[in-house]
Amino acid sequence: MKTSNLNNLGLAILRISFSSMMLVHGLPRVNMLFGGGEIKFPSVMGLGPTLSLILTIIGEVVCPILIIIGFKTKWAAVPAFITMFVAAFVFLGDAPLAKKELAMLYMFAFLAISFLGAGKYSLDGFMSSKK
Repeated sequence: MKTSNLNNLGLAILRISFSSMMLVHGLPRVNMLFGGGEIKFPSVMGLGPTLSLILTIIGEVVCPILIIIGFKTKWAAVPAFITMFVAAFVFLGDAPLAKKELAMLYMFAFLAISFLGAGKYSLDGFMSSKK
C-alpha cells in the first residue's frame, strides 16, 4: 500500500475512533438538555448551565458527527478541541493530571485533526476529488 494511502487510512482511523468515543460522552448530555427536567450542569466561565450544556453538546456531539463523516473536518475539530481544553483546564482546573488525562487525550487528538484535516477517505476528500 502506498504511503499516501496509509496516511489517509491513519487519518480516517484517528477521526472516526476519537469522534465515536466522544459521542459516547456527548449523547447523554443531549438527553439532559431535552429530557424535560431541571438542567443540572456546571456553569462554565459564568455562561450559565443551559448555555454551557449547549456549547458542550456542540463540541461533543455535533462536531464529532461532522468529523466522523469528514465534512468541514478542520473547522469541526476546533470546537471539539476547545470543549476538551475547557474540560481539562477550566472545569478540572485544580485536579491532578490523572483526572485531566482523558480530556487532554481528546484535546490533542482534535488539535491534530484540526491541522491535518480529514484525508482522502472522507466527505471532504470526496468533494475535493470532484472539482
